[in-house]
Amino acid sequence: MPTFKQLIHDASLQCVERELPEQTALTYLVELAQLQRVDLYMNYDQEVPTDILESFNIGLKRILNHEPMQHVLGYSWFYGYKFKVNSNVLIPRPETEELVSYILSRVDEMFPNQDITAVDIGTGSGAIAISVSNEEKHIKMYATDISAEAIEVSKENAKENNADVQFLVGDMLQPIVDAKLKVDVLISNPPYIPSQEVLESSVVDYEPHVALFGGKDGLKFYRTIFENCKKIINEKSFMAFEMGWDQGEAMMKLVHEYLPEATAEVLQDINGKDRMLFVYFK
Repeated sequence: MPTFKQLIHDASLQCVERELPEQTALTYLVELAQLQRVDLYMNYDQEVPTDILESFNIGLKRILNHEPMQHVLGYSWFYGYKFKVNSNVLIPRPETEELVSYILSRVDEMFPNQDITAVDIGTGSGAIAISVSNEEKHIKMYATDISAEAIEVSKENAKENNADVQFLVGDMLQPIVDAKLKVDVLISNPPYIPSQEVLESSVVDYEPHVALFGGKDGLKFYRTIFENCKKIINEKSFMAFEMGWDQGEAMMKLVHEYLPEATAEVLQDINGKDRMLFVYFK
């Protein structure tokens, strides 16, 4: 039986050969064995238990074929919460955690200790809605998605994370319009990749295209939201969006075109790239 050190060394070499990050094997083993990295390092010279070794080898084959590690594990971590993921929903990305942090900050600034209503449009796994709801107890959270399969995943995630979120199946804002609801915060991380853009196989082969591609210029769904948002937002409110790193200027133009009375700002992610748009109505 190999030791943990030998297993990680050999698997890391295989990952590099398949053009995957060297740390992939270590990250997968830590999650699979449910160990802290420090505990793994302390047991480097111990033999790997048979059950862990067998599961690791099976999963590694899938990862080496560029299947997302989160699909192999069946879950992804986001904002400290564990979310089930599968082919029906996008895998939550780290940059979206920054969006959640900014949303919570803006809620505290605009609605201190007030009970408010929010909606997450195109919720997918429910990662944003559930995280915001759990972190800010003054929010009554709704979430929509056109995919009934995605909503089933998000409902499971809400249950597992003890989140009070009401999920509605339907296209974009329509379920909120139909329910005659008004919201103080509108959130969306819609499909924003231009339809002709070529993606890595680990993304395009395993994640739902309906949640990836946003028309020829990637801005189709933002236009829909900007055109219809006044049907559901309150007079004092804000909207928060994730966007592509090169879409900041185009997004600001859309705000000026559709919502000239609003103020807006583009925010950068930890890498200094345009990643978020916030639109304010006061």
